[in-house]
Amino acid sequence: MASMTIHGLDDGLIQRLRMRAAAHGHSMEDEARHILRTALASSEPVARNLADAIRTRLLSVGVVELDIPSREPIRELRDFTP
Repeated sequence: MASMTIHGLDDGLIQRLRMRAAAHGHSMEDEARHILRTALASSEPVARNLADAIRTRLLSVGVVELDIPSREPIRELRDFTP
């Protein structure tokens, strides 16, 4: 089994981990292991690109019909010749 060291954790985060571990009757290491296992166990599909990520996020909203405004004709180009 692999080991890992995490540097740069702020004191507040360590204190919250210590309190959470004590509340669950675990060591800090066991609690951190449990948190990682739980966080990484979710089977959310990984979006392949930004459009897929947006589509997945908006599925709960349902279909939204938007009015497409009519387009105006292109105006004449100015003649800048002297």
